[in-house]
Order: sequence, then structure tokens, then C-alpha cells
Amino acid sequence: MNSIGENASGKLHNLIQTFIILAAMSALFGLLGWMIFGIAGIIWSLVMVGVLLATTPKLTPAMVLRMYHARPLTPGEVPGLYRLVSGLSSKAGLEAVPRLYYIPTKVMNAFSVGSGSNFDIALSDGLIRYLNARELEGVMAHEISHIMNNDLKLHTFADMMTRITSLFSFFGQVLLIFYLPMVLLSDVHVPLVFIFLLIFAPTLSVFLQLALSRTREFDADLSAVKLTGDPEGLASALQKMDNFEKNLLDIFILPGRKNPHPSVLRTHPYTAKRIERIMKAGPHADRTFPGHNGGIVLPDHIPEIRRMPRSHWLRPWH
Repeated sequence: MNSIGENASGKLHNLIQTFIILAAMSALFGLLGWMIFGIAGIIWSLVMVGVLLATTPKLTPAMVLRMYHARPLTPGEVPGLYRLVSGLSSKAGLEAVPRLYYIPTKVMNAFSVGSGSNFDIALSDGLIRYLNARELEGVMAHEISHIMNNDLKLHTFADMMTRITSLFSFFGQVLLIFYLPMVLLSDVHVPLVFIFLLIFAPTLSVFLQLALSRTREFDADLSAVKLTGDPEGLASALQKMDNFEKNLLDIFILPGRKNPHPSVLRTHPYTAKRIERIMKAGPHADRTFPGHNGGIVLPDHIPEIRRMPRSHWLRPWH
């Protein structure tokens, strides 16, 4: 199978996985409704799922960006980055070019926020300075793919489903405790599976939400390669980011050791697996970029962040 066919097959596989995961979250939600309220609970659960799909709140970029102490980057400060994002946005068919924001941290990170035609892409100091222009194009294409695929709304919907599932679970456990004396003093039998489901439904919903996140990351990778036609650029960026993350984990958590999270608890797939799929997704390219060796140059009034990040329980590393 050629690379185009593999890309289409991979996207179809990811689409089916996304549908299955969202259906499983909805089924879990409906099952809890039935356990607590009977048939009426199923009906109300289905209605709530429909309402959530239609009216999922839009993400407010300003709140997220403030958490990271992000500030806007102007086209005059980083013309190369804006040329990249403008070209990719045009290829992706976006209504408007996302605004770029700078995060003052050495951690290599990038994310997109927003909704409708109002999107922002935030890039960290470490990411801009350490990646070359070819790798940055791959990262920008990945974030634009999240916007193009409407992943931000999907993740918000999944998060709300998990929160409401947790609320239903808590309500069911309260009812169970309230009726416990009656259960113990009568012949009423409550199946253990119902009890376990009430207790562990929030955990199951979180696992499904994490699985959704991993699936959408794979799909964004494939879409990014389609936008750039350059699998090596994104693959190289992911490898650099993974190496940097492992070094941080060695310093902050277990010096001298690695910390491979269990796959079920990872919001992103393993980097090696992502790179393997990326390299199969498109033809290899022999491309050169301005600043290929040194990357995008930030203006002098933005000093390089040299210290390692500090952690805070209320804020991301900065």
C-alpha cells in the first residue's frame, strides 16, 4: 500500500476509534442514568448527550494563556513563524490565521486554544530556539490540524461527559448509602456489578477520555504530514521534544532513571509509535529552510530562558 493509502486508512481507523470511544462514554453515561432513575434516566442521559454535543462551551483562550504567562508575538517579531502559520492555515482552509503567543519557559511545548475563527497557538521559548524551521513547521501543522479537525471541541465535550459522569456516580453512591439500612434489613438485593460501576464509573470515563486524546494525537500527526508533505520534519521535532522531556523527568523525579508512564495513563501516545506512523504517512522530502540549522531567531528584547523550570501545584511549569 502506498503512503497516500496508508494515510487515508490511518485516518479512517482513527475516526472509527473516536466514534467508538465517544459512544462508550455516552453508553456509560446512559447506564448510570438507568441505574439511578430507570428508563427516564436513559432518556434524560441521551438528551443531555445531545445538548452537550450541540452546545459544548467554547474554550476561552485568555484564561489558558494567562496560566502559562503567555504574551502575543507580532509578525514583526517573528516574520518567519507567521509565514509558516499563514501558509499552513491557507492549506488547511481555516477562516483566519491563528495568532501566535510566546511562553517564557525552557520546556519544549506547544498548544492551540480557541473556537470558531478565533484561535491561538502558543509556543514556548525552548521550542522556538531548539527546533529548526523545518521541525517548527511540523509542530505548527500538528496544532493547526487539531484546529482543522475540531479536536478542541471534542476534548471539551469529553471533559464535560467525564465531569457529569462523576456527578452521577457521586449521586448514586449517596443514594446507595441512604438505602443501605433498608437493603441490609430486607430481601432487596443490589448486584455487586452495580455497586462497582457506581464507584468506578468516573475512572472508566477518564480512561476513555485519555484514549480519545491519544487517538486525536495520531490523527493530528497524519493531518500535519498531509499539510507539509514532510514526515521527517515532524518526526525530528517529536524526537527532540521527547529527549528533552526525559531529561526533565530524570532531574525532577528519579535522577538517573527513566519514567515510562503506563500507556493507559498517557494523554499522548508513545513517541516511538507516533514517529513510526508518521514515517509511513507520506513520501520523504529533501527540503531546506531559512535558518534550518539555527531555527527561528527571536528578537533581542526577548531574552533566552536559561534556567530550568520551577513547578507549582496551581500553575504549569514556568
